[in-house]
Amino acid sequence: MKDKLKQLGRLLITFAVVGVTTFGGGYAMLPALQREVVEKRRWATDEEVMDWYAIGQCTPGVIAVNTATFVGQKQAGVLGGIFATLGVVFPSLVIITIIAAFIQNFAHLPAVQSAFAGIRVCVCVLILNAVVKLWKKSVVDWKTLLIFIAVFACSVFLSISPVIYVLAAAIAGIIVKELEARKS
Repeated sequence: MKDKLKQLGRLLITFAVVGVTTFGGGYAMLPALQREVVEKRRWATDEEVMDWYAIGQCTPGVIAVNTATFVGQKQAGVLGGIFATLGVVFPSLVIITIIAAFIQNFAHLPAVQSAFAGIRVCVCVLILNAVVKLWKKSVVDWKTLLIFIAVFACSVFLSISPVIYVLAAAIAGIIVKELEARKS
């Protein structure tokens, strides 16, 4: 019981640190989650985290929160999922509540507007870093490159739900593996 409580406490604190130290929403948290969960804690592999990102993208909620829930559940069952989720959400809830109380008083100031412009650029870089890391692990041959190009092109030119892209890519992956298996 004592070990279980320690484990739940580690999940809560780990994800609270991720939640309080990353800015820019769910996608901006992805590099921090990968670093904390895969590299530092070794709670999951890169492949597992990428799978959770994919599932988290097509389920309701913020991708980082969904991923935290998956990690917590893997580590400590349902309670682990709850504690990890609370950890990643609670700091944002507190900070947003405080900011919401005061933002209208300061939003018009040039310094605040400039700060937000800089933060948006930083968030783009953090997201790009996450994409590059995911690219290196996901696009590993010409078949996965074709799936990438197809999904990318469709997402640029069509306005449909990301769930459709994820499902289509999953089906394409199954078909590719089936064809490979038949050739062997």
